[in-house]
Amino acid sequence: MVEQIARAVSGGARISAEDALRLYRDAPTHLLGRLADGIRARKHPEGIVSYIIDRNVNYTNVCTARCNFCAFYRTVGSPDGYVLGFEEIFAKIDETIAVGGNQMLLQGGHNPDLPIQWYEDLFRAIKQRYPDFKLHALSPPEVLHISRLNNVPVPAVIARLVAAGLDSIPGGGAEMLVDRVRKLLNCYGKASSDEWLGVMREAHRAGLRTTATMMYGTVETDEERIEHMLRLRDLQDETGGFTAFITWSYQPEHTERAGIEATGIDYLRTLALARIVLDNVDNLQASWVTQGGKVGQLSLAFGANDMGSVMIEENVVRAAGASYCMDEVEIVANIEDAGFTAKRRNMHYEVLGDPIFREREVPRMLSLATARADGDASVPEELRNYPARSRQGKQLRLAQ
Repeated sequence: MVEQIARAVSGGARISAEDALRLYRDAPTHLLGRLADGIRARKHPEGIVSYIIDRNVNYTNVCTARCNFCAFYRTVGSPDGYVLGFEEIFAKIDETIAVGGNQMLLQGGHNPDLPIQWYEDLFRAIKQRYPDFKLHALSPPEVLHISRLNNVPVPAVIARLVAAGLDSIPGGGAEMLVDRVRKLLNCYGKASSDEWLGVMREAHRAGLRTTATMMYGTVETDEERIEHMLRLRDLQDETGGFTAFITWSYQPEHTERAGIEATGIDYLRTLALARIVLDNVDNLQASWVTQGGKVGQLSLAFGANDMGSVMIEENVVRAAGASYCMDEVEIVANIEDAGFTAKRRNMHYEVLGDPIFREREVPRMLSLATARADGDASVPEELRNYPARSRQGKQLRLAQ
């Protein structure tokens, strides 16, 4: 049966949930890798592996969602909670541009004291100062949070954010698109599976391109991993709006849920299966941020055609114990050592050119930056311009 399914995959056939489950459970790892690599080669015959230079900025860690797999969030009123000021974000953009970056991945917690006007003003300020810089911002649960907090329908939230400067939406907050799992992870309240997909549908209808993600290795079954992939495949059939898929393993350290991280082999098998199932998604990213550089490099033999982001800054995965770092020099070395040609890209997977460090001198980045220095409890001056919802937020505004 596995051989029959493998022949069908090699011939370009779309596989069913049952066939995907059989492959995942019974196919040897080398066979899964060969099938996934064959699909990658058909989709990207030029032998290019891409990457993007951008920065992952978490504008606030204050969050009411309280997902039990997250070590990053802080409760409302926590002394460790923060909101970045506009000037702090501008400084991060300046540093990103200095190393050849052209985009910021902006995500954060569900902070009840940041109304939609805060996001609009931030986006407009960024675009006014950096008109060509791209904003890849706000995952579907964040969009839903803004919608609920401000009593504005999701399509209107997206329209207002696009008018302010939003360029694309990242695929965060998907975790596992199975409501049984979401309830056990305490993330059902921030967005059900249908709600996450619904935000992405509206984003695609508005002309935005987005990515899609999957976090595995918590409480889901093999069947539920495949259900997640199939729900993404169905929406992609409908809209064609996903540019890429990224999967990573749950990082358990410092989290309420705790547990054990899935193995590197499980990652490679899951990645390969995603490349086989998601036949209508052109690009798969390697998650070196959670797996490390060498497994990230090996991902290029298991279906991935993209090494993701140089990142520059990372806070969420680091909080759960993973702190891998690769600057452009190291990412390019991993790509080329695997036998591919390295090219810079944008979010739309359009090739921008050769590595920046080969065109001009760029400072090496040997460790990932963080949102703020330890102990920095400063409150942005502009927060006083926006009404707060929480009691702690109102007291803070009065103190200002």
